Amino acid sequence: MADFKVHQRDGEGVSVIDLRGYLDAHTAPDLENAFQKLMNDRKFNIIVNCKELSYISSAGLGVFMAFIEDVRKNKGDIKLTNMSPKVYNVFDLLGFPILYEIYKDEQEAITRFKEQKKT
Repeated sequence: MADFKVHQRDGEGVSVIDLRGYLDAHTAPDLENAFQKLMNDRKFNIIVNCKELSYISSAGLGVFMAFIEDVRKNKGDIKLTNMSPKVYNVFDLLGFPILYEIYKDEQEAITRFKEQKKT
């Protein structure tokens, strides 16, 4: 079984979830728990850094879909960053770039959150 790690950190008015390894049906509950903790803490501006994410399955994608509506109801968003071409292709194949903003790096996503806050 491949290793999977979820690490959550806060900074610059956003919460960042760093993913590493394989996100699949066995590891998706770890990501669900991270999102649920942010929801419970009323932190709705979320960046998911995929820099070290090497694989994502449909179960992993389902976690994003499970939380996006509640996050947006609370005037927040989930922005994705640092995807490898392999991981991006999975998101793209399922139409996620229409539903989520995807950035090359974390700083771009932070800047976008700051711009949205001004409007």
